Amino acid sequence: MRKLFGTDGIRGIGNLYPLEPEFVVKIGKAIGIHFKNKNQNNDKNKRTTIVIGKDTRISGYLIENALVSGLCSVGVNCYLVGPLPTPAISHLVRSFAANAGIMISASHNPAIDNGIKIFDDKGFKLRDEEEEEIEKIIFSEEPKKLNIIGAEIGKAKRIDDARGRYIEFAKASINNNSLKGLKVVLDCANGAAYSVTPKIISELGAEVVVLNDNPNGLNINDNCGALHPEIIKRVVKEEKADIGIALDGDADRVIMVDENGNEIDGDHILLMCALELKKKNQLNKNTVVATVMSNLGLELALKKAGIKLVRVDVGDRYVTDEMRKNNYNLGGEQSGHIIFSNYTTTGDGTIAALQVFRIMKETGKKLSQLSKLLEKKPQVLFNVEVKEKKPLHETRETHKKIKEVEEILKENGRILIRYSGTQNLLRIMIEGDNEEKIRKLGEEIVSIAEKELGVKNER
Repeated sequence: MRKLFGTDGIRGIGNLYPLEPEFVVKIGKAIGIHFKNKNQNNDKNKRTTIVIGKDTRISGYLIENALVSGLCSVGVNCYLVGPLPTPAISHLVRSFAANAGIMISASHNPAIDNGIKIFDDKGFKLRDEEEEEIEKIIFSEEPKKLNIIGAEIGKAKRIDDARGRYIEFAKASINNNSLKGLKVVLDCANGAAYSVTPKIISELGAEVVVLNDNPNGLNINDNCGALHPEIIKRVVKEEKADIGIALDGDADRVIMVDENGNEIDGDHILLMCALELKKKNQLNKNTVVATVMSNLGLELALKKAGIKLVRVDVGDRYVTDEMRKNNYNLGGEQSGHIIFSNYTTTGDGTIAALQVFRIMKETGKKLSQLSKLLEKKPQVLFNVEVKEKKPLHETRETHKKIKEVEEILKENGRILIRYSGTQNLLRIMIEGDNEEKIRKLGEEIVSIAEKELGVKNER
């Protein structure tokens, strides 16, 4: 069992364990030792180098400095690139031929939270086995045995042109094709993309109305961004724009709205991109990878077009793993993590948006026309704040109720219940033909789960 790593790196509250400076130094040392060991197997003569980026949270300063201290103390060099999207760090690892990358971010979580995501030398998030190895080093005596002094101590260097590198990389994903004629509303969530994505879109010729691009360390994701698409819904209609895009705090996911203010999520994006790639004979093995959360309507629409859908566990890391394993080139999540493996190694909200812009320009169709091809099945989602993530089969009343609902839905629906990998939440998703019916079933589960597992009954 991993003690620190969840579905997307290490998460916690900034300046509290495990993200207090003293412990983050240990994490930095362990990451450095792990990648030094890997590097010695490949190139003993080259100093191990790690790229470090962050989003705009105030706690990013102390975590960055603590990580650098730990890494340099074990003889690793650091390239510091400042606030940039998570996918930019994945790209810069390859651009600098570095041994690894670290992104300091808690993605869509509130500003008080933070996290540490790690990429390997090819820009991919680490597999479970590597995260477990780093954990072993953190809690071992290995770092204390090192005697790094003098010239062996690592150096840290700030990189001035990192933003420019990512901007050009993103523009190249659509061959720098002109977006003239498009009017775009962009919500940066006061996060990591605030200084790059507006430039990318405007330099390609689109007219951009930019929202929430003034981070102060505390306003990231605060009633803005991908979790609050109601903002771009309103502004798109006010500005008579063609499309609205809302990024999350680290810009690895995107939610869109069409010209009428209707929400377009990751399932819509996957379908329109899959159909376009298939039309051009560019969809590898005529297959798309999605998670268990994707709507049944996506699966049916893809099947109708002769495209297979492969489902994996929640988390863009698992989508990417499946894509790598079987050489698929399109995958993603309903939440807006979209991976185009021809360009990226992780979810990239900006590049996903650019691909949709390109389809709109090439087909001459509005986003509402492209998105209507997906007929979603009614789906309801609930979150229950829990005291602890107790195995559901060990609960009495909650487990019993889940089984009852599964039996009711077995012919024309489905239920998915899981704990969040990054927060103390029990997530409940129910799908079926009748929204009123499935909402009632969900509320029944929530009521029982709150009594048995939740924190509300303690307040």
